[in-house]
Amino acid sequence: MNLKSLLLGFAAALVVVFDARAADAVVVEPEAAEYVRICDVYGAGYFYIPGTETCLRIGGYVRYDIAAGDAGSFDGANHVPDRMGNGTNSAWEKNARFTLKTWTGQQTELGALKTYTEGRINFGNNGGDYATGGTNWQARDKGLTLNFAWIQLGGLRAGKDESAFDTFIGYAGSVINDTLIPYGGLGTNVVQYYFEASNGFSSVISLEQGSGVVGTIDSYVPHVVGGLKFARGWGAVTGVVAYDSNYEEVAGKVRLDVTPMQNLSLFIMAGYGTDDNLLDDLNNTIDANGRGFYKQWGGNWAIWGGGTYKINQKTSFNVQISYDHDKNFAVATNIAYEFVPGFKVTGEIDYLEVGSKDTYNWTDATDKSNIGGIVRFQRSF
Repeated sequence: MNLKSLLLGFAAALVVVFDARAADAVVVEPEAAEYVRICDVYGAGYFYIPGTETCLRIGGYVRYDIAAGDAGSFDGANHVPDRMGNGTNSAWEKNARFTLKTWTGQQTELGALKTYTEGRINFGNNGGDYATGGTNWQARDKGLTLNFAWIQLGGLRAGKDESAFDTFIGYAGSVINDTLIPYGGLGTNVVQYYFEASNGFSSVISLEQGSGVVGTIDSYVPHVVGGLKFARGWGAVTGVVAYDSNYEEVAGKVRLDVTPMQNLSLFIMAGYGTDDNLLDDLNNTIDANGRGFYKQWGGNWAIWGGGTYKINQKTSFNVQISYDHDKNFAVATNIAYEFVPGFKVTGEIDYLEVGSKDTYNWTDATDKSNIGGIVRFQRSF
């Protein structure tokens, strides 16, 4: 037997031993990783919460506003006391905000089960005229606010929302200060039912608590809002009616939206409300000064109009013009530019002329004519 034969025999023996041991070895399979699944049922950005059939979306924005001008245009702080005793100054109004939003959705035998929440944290000062005192011109933590927190199953919605008097018919344009002439109360607890037909008609009925000193209901009787809409590709016609259970008054609004061109959208909205009890400050325990939770404009009627013209994919021009029965007149216009997806800068000019008939100044203006401006930086995600 030569050396080559010995080496071949030794190698064959090693192979046999190795195969025998390998046959007895226990192979541990790695656990399958549970990856996040995309949910496209409710739109972009949703994913399935692991281990459930609930879809979740998380979003929000970071915003920084810088405003200057007259307090009556909702821009700037006026008559701020000078630190060295040299009278008063006008100063910036600045505010930083972080907003977090969540959406959930799940299909059930009773329809889609959805939720929406939105919370905001603010730091900054408040605009206004401080000739008679006050310290809100000082920057500070403004705390956390709960702006939305509702549950919806099918057409039934309950929780914290904004009044259907505004959400169903739509806000007064895409300007920042769209309430120089106000068009209705916003935050409230609600119980609502939405109905949507396949022929373009939709409707809502909403029982609301209201908010604030004037708006919060003073008994078991809720405020009631009803709305009807007809929408097509050209635009929409919408109407809403609200009953103020505190002052037993009625207010309504009608609106026309049109899209004459792909890059142009226009709207006009008119409101009318009764106000006999709202003006009865002699007998009212809480004076409303003619403005309730829904009819917040001056006098019986008001009108708002405006639109958005998309100059290009990054730039849009927005305008709103408004006027009410008390001869208040307001204009707000801005240009919004999206530098990159998710980051937009908006520059706006606001003007308010206080009406001669206005017995209660909505914006706390101290001048007949008020003008100011605001720049907004916003990163949305």
